[in-house]
Amino acid sequence: MLNIILCGAPGSGKGTQSAFISQKYGVQHLSTGDVLRAEIATGSELGKQIDALISKGNLVPDDMMYGVIENYIASLPADCKGTIFDGYPRTVAQAESLTKLLQKYNMDAIMIDLMVDEQLLIQRLIERGKTSGRADDNLNTIRHRIAIYHQQTEPIAHYYLHHGSYFAVNGNHTMADVFLQIMRIIDMNLGC
Repeated sequence: MLNIILCGAPGSGKGTQSAFISQKYGVQHLSTGDVLRAEIATGSELGKQIDALISKGNLVPDDMMYGVIENYIASLPADCKGTIFDGYPRTVAQAESLTKLLQKYNMDAIMIDLMVDEQLLIQRLIERGKTSGRADDNLNTIRHRIAIYHQQTEPIAHYYLHHGSYFAVNGNHTMADVFLQIMRIIDMNLGC
């Protein structure tokens, strides 16, 4: 089973590359952002709490996220070829929890880190904001989200590096070039 943790700052192309990976390798795509936005759309009390956090660029607490991920993994079909975790884990504590959860199901994962220059991230997010309608695609929130990424999410790279499952990709290139880099990593890990 192929489980990939696709990491990168906001605007690094995680959603785009996840779609490419999912289509090529037949793995499921778990976008925690989509799951959280769907919960917000329900208007539930949990959705309101989540909206209050992410509309300001803050992360959802670990216990809320762990429950979402555990429910997802437990419901995977028996013939599942794997999962792309897009937007999770975002902290070292979440990375540790995910490792234990995957081990519970006799699974492991590799981390692919999309490395993109900060100015390019901002440019991409501003452009996306013109059409996305997302409240978090404005300059102040973008800067805040990137700062939180550097502070809380970037350290997970060291966690996966220490476990021998970290791979960096230069995300400053075209979508096609980035995907070629990702395919080399995946094929190497699948023994292709």
